[in-house]
Amino acid sequence: MSDYKYSIEAKNVNKTFLQKNQEVKALIDFSITIKRGVIHGLLGPNGAGKSTFINVLGGLVKKNSGQVSICGIDIDKNTKLSKFKIGIVPQELNIDPFFSPAELLELQAGLYGVPKRKRKTDEILENLKLTDQRNAYARTLSGGMRRRLLIGKALVHDPEIIILDEPTAGVDIDIRTSVWDYIKRISKQGKTVCLTTHYLEEAENLCDNISIINHGKKIIEGSKNDLLNIISTKTVSFVLEGKKLIPNQLNDYKPVLANNILKLSYDKNKTNIKNIIDILIANQIGFSEINTSEGDLEDVFIKVIKDK
Repeated sequence: MSDYKYSIEAKNVNKTFLQKNQEVKALIDFSITIKRGVIHGLLGPNGAGKSTFINVLGGLVKKNSGQVSICGIDIDKNTKLSKFKIGIVPQELNIDPFFSPAELLELQAGLYGVPKRKRKTDEILENLKLTDQRNAYARTLSGGMRRRLLIGKALVHDPEIIILDEPTAGVDIDIRTSVWDYIKRISKQGKTVCLTTHYLEEAENLCDNISIINHGKKIIEGSKNDLLNIISTKTVSFVLEGKKLIPNQLNDYKPVLANNILKLSYDKNKTNIKNIIDILIANQIGFSEINTSEGDLEDVFIKVIKDK
């Protein structure tokens, strides 16, 4: 495997479409670095530019300006090799209904020039839990099975990078979980995975690093933990033993007392929960249970989109 630091690296990419005689800027000086061997999430609302960027990577959309490299290969200088390094799972379920899963994988492998002795059709079907549907017409498959088959088609040439555009759109929660599990397995095999998603739960469950994009511009990029640290507010609730008056020392924590449950909010970068517990003890307020919660990726997403 060639030596490179970033699986995908884009610098100042611009793309403008003409719609109804008006220019629409889909990507504006868009830059991104996706490290080798990670699961990287590309998040943003509809029309943010996520799919446009993926189509640039796949050669389906020609950028107006900027540089893009895949596994250290400039996509303009060596288009064929750069395309071979990636497997793209599109958002649309574009599967020929008259072929079986086995036939579709064999056909895809042939299009990539994979010799028959090196094809892994049975292995891919087994990993995607499609062995029982091996010879069934694709039109008889459920939505979840078709989604998994699309992933299989992207894997036939053993690419170093898997790109998934909304990989679990329109599938039920059970299938979503099985697809997540398989994405994690692919990543553990050393593949780099880049996915776009509307499901913040999906990004939080899968991604190591995340870029948030809006109106064609990258707003923020970093590790999942770094982004979660943007939201510093935590909530703690105490189940009190007996009714008590709230001491004035807790006023800074926006206290709410209901049904003998005291809820407090605090900045985790400024306050340690022990400080709050010490105040309760000093005021002889007993409690039988403590529960804490903090912001999730949805809070981060809303905050950065709003701020920008």
